[in-house]
Amino acid sequence: MTLLLTGILVYILIQLLIGWWVSRSIKTELDYLLAGRKLGYLLGTFTIFATWFGAESVIGSSGAIYSGGLAGATADPFGFGLCIVLMGLIFAVPLWKRKLTTLADLFRQRYSPGIEKLAVFIMIPSTIVWSAAQIRAFGQVLTASSTLELEFAIAIAATIVILYTVLGGLLAVAYTDIIQGLVLIAGLLSLLFLVLFNTPDLASVWASVDPSRLTLRQPDGTLLIDRIDIWLIPICGSVVAHELVARVIATRSPEVARRSSLTAGSMYLGFGLIPAFIGIIGLHLIPGLEDSEQIIPLVAQAYMPAALYIIFAGALVSAILSTVDSTLLVASSLVSHNIVVRRKPDMAESSKVAWARLFVVFFGILAWVIAIRAEGVYNLVVDAASFGTAGIFTVVVFALFTRIGGAAAAATALITAMGVWLAATFLFDVSWAFTLSLISAVSAYLLVTLLERISRRTA
Repeated sequence: MTLLLTGILVYILIQLLIGWWVSRSIKTELDYLLAGRKLGYLLGTFTIFATWFGAESVIGSSGAIYSGGLAGATADPFGFGLCIVLMGLIFAVPLWKRKLTTLADLFRQRYSPGIEKLAVFIMIPSTIVWSAAQIRAFGQVLTASSTLELEFAIAIAATIVILYTVLGGLLAVAYTDIIQGLVLIAGLLSLLFLVLFNTPDLASVWASVDPSRLTLRQPDGTLLIDRIDIWLIPICGSVVAHELVARVIATRSPEVARRSSLTAGSMYLGFGLIPAFIGIIGLHLIPGLEDSEQIIPLVAQAYMPAALYIIFAGALVSAILSTVDSTLLVASSLVSHNIVVRRKPDMAESSKVAWARLFVVFFGILAWVIAIRAEGVYNLVVDAASFGTAGIFTVVVFALFTRIGGAAAAATALITAMGVWLAATFLFDVSWAFTLSLISAVSAYLLVTLLERISRRTA
């Protein structure tokens, strides 16, 4: 076992010990799923930032940019960073005031228990795919730090994240997010400094970069609707993603929710530029990589002293743990809270927590299976942001900001969006499937609402 791998495993052990320590104070379902709804501004900011600024922002986006320039990674950090800012500007306060435990609670409050269950069915797949992306990225770090094969490394990663999540829940993550967030930021800044000052003739390297790699604009010939779709997926597809919503509603007040989201989004955009820069010049630093997602781990290993790289790799692993923890908690909470507990409302709090932990294990295993069969982290994240989310976004917007439409309109919008996206993606190979499903969801919601009003007037 290498010194580097030993250091990473020690870092992971510390995380697990923190999870165990925090687990002793978990008494209720709210403690486990939402950290008791008591996160302040500092904890709220870093837990939102650290949860989203994980594997995709550092490993996936740098790899995509290494392969295709900035246009290859429009979603991250730019799209997802703007998504968090949008959450703070528009959604954080009204979501917090609803006193939700899960996002599916909103569908029950505003529409009906049936719509709640339909929303659960639609939200879980994207959450599991997102978890798989983080587990795969965890495996990438272990592979770059050892001689382990990727599939075996992913299996180890899955085991660790399941154990970590089962132990501490969101409360454990909230305490560790500040430390790992600061360490990861310091690591990225250190890596940037070392690359800038230790790359011979960096000015010539930058001048030799193909200008087409420095623009977010898609290649000539790309349709306008495709350009719009690329931005709508991370912004509209993720702004009401449950893993983000859970962190926002875990804060102690609506003002903290708003300010934490805005600050976290700004941090996301700012520090996300560092992996983007490494991806841009990566072709010159380490040319010919077969697996482009190895660029950040390999550049860090090449430029950082061993001790600093161990700390950086540990912080990256910690960020991944934080991200996958929240996604597994989301999937678990949707089933345990919105289905199991709903069938037995008088269930003891200890039983609620036990059910939530059981489903963490189940969905963790499922995410591992997806991770070993996936092509890459970036593709997993884009798929997660697209799957069924157009309908969720549409119904959440109508539920929070209007009084129009009822259960029938919500159900029609959710089912239509899912059906259109699946057909457009897998049957007709439509490149702008998300935008089409979003338009279809809004149209379906408004059409059913109009028909219901006409029916009531003529009755």
